[in-house]
Amino acid sequence: MDYQKDGHPAIQRDGGFDTVGSIETNVADGFTMAAVGDLLLARPVTKGQYPGLADVLKIFHDADVTFGNLETNILDARSQGCPQAEYGGAYCISAPELGPDLKAMGFNMVSRANNHTLDWGVEGMRETSRALEENGIIHAGAGENLAQAGGARYWETPRGRVALVSFTTTFEPMSRACDPVGEAPGRPGLNALRLMKNIVVPADMLDNLRLVRDALPDSTLVPSDPTRVVMAGVSFKAGNEGGYSFEPNTRDVASIQRNVRQGKQFSDFCIATNHGHEPGGWSQEPPDYEQAFARKLINAGADAYVVHGPHVLRGIEIYKGRPIFYSLGNFFCQDLRTPVGADMFEVYGKDPRVDTDAEVTVDEVAKGYPTPEGFVGPQSDAVYYESVVAVSRFEQNQLAELRLYPIELRRSSRFANRGVPRLAPAQQGKAILERLQKLSEPFGTQIDIENGVGLIRLQPSAARAVGSDTRTAPGL
Repeated sequence: MDYQKDGHPAIQRDGGFDTVGSIETNVADGFTMAAVGDLLLARPVTKGQYPGLADVLKIFHDADVTFGNLETNILDARSQGCPQAEYGGAYCISAPELGPDLKAMGFNMVSRANNHTLDWGVEGMRETSRALEENGIIHAGAGENLAQAGGARYWETPRGRVALVSFTTTFEPMSRACDPVGEAPGRPGLNALRLMKNIVVPADMLDNLRLVRDALPDSTLVPSDPTRVVMAGVSFKAGNEGGYSFEPNTRDVASIQRNVRQGKQFSDFCIATNHGHEPGGWSQEPPDYEQAFARKLINAGADAYVVHGPHVLRGIEIYKGRPIFYSLGNFFCQDLRTPVGADMFEVYGKDPRVDTDAEVTVDEVAKGYPTPEGFVGPQSDAVYYESVVAVSRFEQNQLAELRLYPIELRRSSRFANRGVPRLAPAQQGKAILERLQKLSEPFGTQIDIENGVGLIRLQPSAARAVGSDTRTAPGL
């Protein structure tokens, strides 16, 4: 029999009630999540000559769940898939051997929703799924329709069942999955959170833009809105200073929130993860919508909110005893890829009859690759090759300790060998952690540095009191 308790669906158990939508964490003491950012892998590495890699991978050994964002496709391009006309700025691809290699590294959960999900078409997406499943790696964020792409996927551990919900705000328009309707079948693709991007300008400038818009011959076709000016598909809003503002699609928000809630109902610990470049890779601060959105998902049942995509570190917040990572940067960044689609040769002014795949991808790194937000600038700076491994340990179902291990990705190595993590030398590691300290200060997060490791310690009772603000942004 169905019951109601405080307006929420409930089930009766032993004379009392447990709400179906309970958001409480339910893991055994000592539950540990190791999380990293983007896995930009082009080749398997565990059997290669990468001194120091094994020391990084040891960090994963005692973790119940090891998570990263798989920002590549796993397939043999000689027989499957093809480079698509729309791609995420580069044709990210890795050999079939990457599946066993990820397993050997210790990864057991990866997100799939990102701007490279369909670089090699639906067939490439499906081959990647097959490679992961053959190696027992749970993945979420891509599927045969939106319900499959958006749904939670589960990993069983001795300390509790873990759910993963993956979505992305940075994607190519034709990669978005949809559900079947009537006789129309569903569309394979990724789980998207659509954002309306607004350019923020001073009020007097907005008035001038309105005059420009009204002078255009099609101005009457644009709905009048006193709060913004839409011109040539670009939205402008008034603000105190120039910048960018983002408004999440309310339908996508509701769908993701529901998937997180259901993921938690069927698990003990739920990870919500977003791949977002916004406002751009040049920014070490998250976009204006994201704090309220992350908190909304934690209120819905997420036990951790993990961002990747900007390829640089951003701050950390602790909200209601749960970690919010606004970007974990890169864990792998192997710049040389092959094969490369003909379109990339054209973008970088290369001739495939003369230039090599390596010369295209090196040029991409030097100039910065085109994204839905336009060129993001050079990606060869040191910040793109510095990040952390974040290890969160839970006691009494609250975050008790978060350890941050600074890593660097061999930026000084030749291109064929760079992009593989190792523990950062002491001075460099200290600089990485000090930068993360400053980035986390606006969120009220204190990071101590002890023996070259960043530490965030919380008492369970204190963790519950941290981050009680439930403010929301426009569209949430």
